[in-house]
Amino acid sequence: MSTSIHITAWAIGIILFLVTFFMYKNKNPKSKMLHMIVRLLYIIIFITGFLLFWGVMKQINNHYQMLYGFKMLGGLWVIAAMEITLVSISKGKNPAAGWIQFIIAFLIVLYLGLSLPLGWYEFK
Repeated sequence: MSTSIHITAWAIGIILFLVTFFMYKNKNPKSKMLHMIVRLLYIIIFITGFLLFWGVMKQINNHYQMLYGFKMLGGLWVIAAMEITLVSISKGKNPAAGWIQFIIAFLIVLYLGLSLPLGWYEFK
């Protein structure tokens, strides 16, 4: 159950991140409210991700543990990059550094997530 909640929270979080970014860019006054909802999703993503990590650590006892640890750190990096991007655009600064970090971290986490034992068979 935790996996589906985690994936759903990520999907909604990324969609709301993009919507919030464009609302900030268009100077919409409701963007701050949506930013707070995205921050709530960060917490849900973190908690469900930690529960998944904890469950994997109990099940496996090999070199995959380290890779799952890297995946968790990468997930934290994705969340941080999302927040950096939103805060910089809300302050009227250039969000390019946040976008670059977001894309790099997201691709790393996506690759690790799909290639590790709990991922899709096509990526193994």
